[in-house]
Amino acid sequence: MQTHNLTVVTEFILMGITDRPELQAPLFGVFLIIYLISLVGNFGMIILTLMDSRLQTPMYFFLRHLATTDLGYSTAVGPKMLRNFLVDQNTISFYFCAIQLSFFNMFIVSEFFILSAMSYDRYVAICKPLQYTVIMSQRVCWILVTIPYLYGIIVSLLLTIKIFSVSFCGHNVISHFYCDGLPLLFLACSNTHEIEVIILILSAFNLLSSLLIVILSYLFILTAILRMNSAEGKRKAFSTCGSHLTVVIVFYGTLIFMYLQPMSIHSFDADKVTSIFYTQVIPMLNPLIYSLRNKDVKDAFKNSVDKLLNIVL
Repeated sequence: MQTHNLTVVTEFILMGITDRPELQAPLFGVFLIIYLISLVGNFGMIILTLMDSRLQTPMYFFLRHLATTDLGYSTAVGPKMLRNFLVDQNTISFYFCAIQLSFFNMFIVSEFFILSAMSYDRYVAICKPLQYTVIMSQRVCWILVTIPYLYGIIVSLLLTIKIFSVSFCGHNVISHFYCDGLPLLFLACSNTHEIEVIILILSAFNLLSSLLIVILSYLFILTAILRMNSAEGKRKAFSTCGSHLTVVIVFYGTLIFMYLQPMSIHSFDADKVTSIFYTQVIPMLNPLIYSLRNKDVKDAFKNSVDKLLNIVL
């Protein structure tokens, strides 16, 4: 009878973005700035939409929750990624790795359907303006954000439990800068076919179902805009959708490239670049896109700064 000595993995080593020493300091500076802008921008958007009376509408209600999810998944990844630039070997415990993966999945999945809810809100505002306040009641708005959060929690728990139920025996170096599902599965020494299929199905469902809602909403919006006689009316309608449409294109474009690929052609180097973009850059860009293109947000920010200066001075 032959026995095999198995080493139980209690921690993982994150390879990080690069192993070149000369790039560690400049990359730390770049990503620290990106993360701080994301932190200030999204937290500021949450505060503004809570405090300013002009931003108490369904559109800004959804924008607040978009900022919450952006803040959530960027923070799940960002601080640990920054630490990787400062230490020789960035380790993460088995359980903290599971926690990081679960929080990241929860917020990223929730964002899919919050973006869908925002597109539905724009559809109602443009296609059914006279019924807008009735259709987009406070109760409906809360339902449209509660369901994504609950669904995100369920998907996150399912994937985390499945991934961390496989056997990790010995090899513990994750070829990534955070605990992501596919790089973790490459370390497993047990059969991972079932969880790979589950990840592919859920990724495809989350991407395509939420994107379908966005596409259908914008098809109806485009039809309604083309029927408008007033050029000014068309311009205003387009302007109310411009920020959301920009966010949607950037967000879905990167994730489609990242996840809807067979495991056999996955390149983890390419995945790292894409992951940097959607885990750190997109959460930084979203509040900037909405604040730079939105007069109400800019006015609310200016008023808040004026009030703060009056209090200080």
